[in-house]
Amino acid sequence: MSNFKPNYFQRRSKPQGPKANERIKALDVQVIGSEGNNLGVMQLKQAIQMARDEGLDLIEISPNANPPVCKIMDMGKYKYDLQKKANQAKKKQKVVSLKEIKLRPGTEIHDYNFKIKNAKKFITKGDKVKFTVKFKGREMQHVELGKDLMKRIIEDTKDIGKVETHPKFEGRQMIMIIQPN
Repeated sequence: MSNFKPNYFQRRSKPQGPKANERIKALDVQVIGSEGNNLGVMQLKQAIQMARDEGLDLIEISPNANPPVCKIMDMGKYKYDLQKKANQAKKKQKVVSLKEIKLRPGTEIHDYNFKIKNAKKFITKGDKVKFTVKFKGREMQHVELGKDLMKRIIEDTKDIGKVETHPKFEGRQMIMIIQPN
């Protein structure tokens, strides 16, 4: 009796990256040589043979073109260049996060100044700041205190940021978002 057990549930991973050599499905392809010169439209088998003669691979560059555009080059170098481009794009992108600062209508001046100092620090770093003024109980009868507080925040941050979302009520809280200039 053998110890061999077939694994029926084995996962087959899809090949990653662009199609190359025999994985290309088109019959005719537009071929670009290894030096970058256009060799014209030819049959797939002939193009693969040309690539093999040079010791390189035939890689599908533009699969949606008619006929598909393929280039004769080294697969490892091509994957390396793609990875390098992806890393460069990732470096250049800026992630903007949203910081939240919570206040009350009766916030004292020292606490207010401290929170505004933090908000300015966030805005100069490039983050958006969400100001939330919470109202509890009878404070709902003095909504104008919250509006005055929001106006003061806009006035104090106008030199480094601009209002993205103007003050509005959501339930028992007033919300405003300020973004960097």
